[in-house]
Amino acid sequence: MGFPLEGVRILELGQIIAGTYGGLMLSDLGAEVIKIETPQGDLGRIPSVAPYKGQSALFLTLNRNKRSIVIDLKSAEGLRVFHDLVKTADVVIDNFRPGVLERLKIDYPTLKAIKPDIIQCSVTGFGATGEYKDAPALDVIIQAIAGYMAITGEPDRPPVRTGIPIADLCGGIFSSQAILAALFDRERTGEGRHIELSMLDGMLSLLIYLGTMWLTKGELAEPPGSGHMYSVPWQAFQCADGYLVIATRQEAFWTRLCDAIEAPELAADPRFASNPDRVSNRETLVPILEEILARRTVGAWIEIFRERDIPAAPVNNLDGAFAEPPVAERGMIVEYDHPQVGKVRLPGNPIKMSGMEGTISTPAPMLGEHTDEVLSGLLGLDAAMIAALRAAGAVK
Repeated sequence: MGFPLEGVRILELGQIIAGTYGGLMLSDLGAEVIKIETPQGDLGRIPSVAPYKGQSALFLTLNRNKRSIVIDLKSAEGLRVFHDLVKTADVVIDNFRPGVLERLKIDYPTLKAIKPDIIQCSVTGFGATGEYKDAPALDVIIQAIAGYMAITGEPDRPPVRTGIPIADLCGGIFSSQAILAALFDRERTGEGRHIELSMLDGMLSLLIYLGTMWLTKGELAEPPGSGHMYSVPWQAFQCADGYLVIATRQEAFWTRLCDAIEAPELAADPRFASNPDRVSNRETLVPILEEILARRTVGAWIEIFRERDIPAAPVNNLDGAFAEPPVAERGMIVEYDHPQVGKVRLPGNPIKMSGMEGTISTPAPMLGEHTDEVLSGLLGLDAAMIAALRAAGAVK
């Protein structure tokens, strides 16, 4: 059956993470993604960001499977080349500040006049209009303003950001979802769409029930550490050699846990009889569990808990995470050979689908590596035409 997005062509004007992660996800489903880079290249190429052998591991990761073409959109010749490429494409992704698309003449009304069924997805920090439209929107800024840093970390400690750039990544996740919906709709209507995606909107959506509790009840969330506001025990516990987490959402799990740690009296204690009781008496119960769990190693407890089907897991760092059996079983490590840094191993595609065998994994491109290939293959330009464009500074 092949990959479901085979034949879909995406022109990616995005940079760093928010404008590139969505393209990576779509490329894993078979889409052809052509990066349109400035002569200076994607800012994600800056080698000081996750440095690896003079390259940025950020760029090596987020631009797997893509081709790179350099076009100077500020030149008349370069803009014509881009408009010609739009005629061959299905989707354009960008993450410029508001106003840049219009200034460069690559906004949706312009592109729609060139190709009526084009889909354009614009990822912004705070939206294309409104009071904050021109405000900087780095990941940590969005995490802070969206409330995440206030509800992450340990109580009575300074604010903490998540260990991954979740605000940037949510821009990519929601943009790919929106693009797929627009492609489906175009099959029915023949019409393209302009998608305008705000990273702040995405982060507010991910607040889910915590957002509902504030908006509806006026209840402010607090940083829970590894714990949970509404469930106990549901947190990390220190063992003899490390940490594990336990999550006993159902009462059956709580009863099994008490038997497994040889403390059945806890299950019979009226202070801990139900989850609401345990939440109310968290400060009493948790130290008891901490003292018991510290007696054995993580591995010993995990073996006991898995035998009894108790939700628990070791608190892994990345070495432990990528060594877990499902990682290999589900092909979640892929690799490619890069012309400058050699073999690169990186996380694979989480989407598994019948008829979609393996994972597409071609090297992240060198800057402008595919310029001639794309111009000749898609636009039919000969070597002399390409040389003239290069001499004029329109392409590189």
